[in-house]
Amino acid sequence: MSKILFINGPNLNMLGVREKGVYGTTTLKDIEKMVRDEASKLNEEVEFFQSNHEGIIIDTIHGTLGNYDAVVMNPGAFTHYSYAIRDAIACVNIPFIEVHISNIHVREEFRHTSVTAPVCAGQIVGMGPYGYILGLYGAIEKIKNK
Repeated sequence: MSKILFINGPNLNMLGVREKGVYGTTTLKDIEKMVRDEASKLNEEVEFFQSNHEGIIIDTIHGTLGNYDAVVMNPGAFTHYSYAIRDAIACVNIPFIEVHISNIHVREEFRHTSVTAPVCAGQIVGMGPYGYILGLYGAIEKIKNK
């Protein structure tokens, strides 16, 4: 059994309320339940964390070292400019899978670049909430092939 942490960044606590045309009506709690159900079928342990604060996310990333086998992360807007989060991911040397509900590559120009993706094992975009399930499977695959 692997232990996988799901980290969600700023404004993801507002899923189901914010920009429904972009993010849909699924809430973060709905996504967590969906992932828990799938992880249970696979006999994998998952935990969830969300924060709107960059420093707290960095501290959480640092805390994964020795405590988790992989991380699935939606950094939210931090994706596009947080070199501090990028460096934190690089520090811990465990597989990170970056997930985005929308396809960041076809949205506003400033969203096209991810500063965190180059230190992640993979990136999943545009698959809606199902991207988190794909992230779970991606994390499991990366753990097996470490």
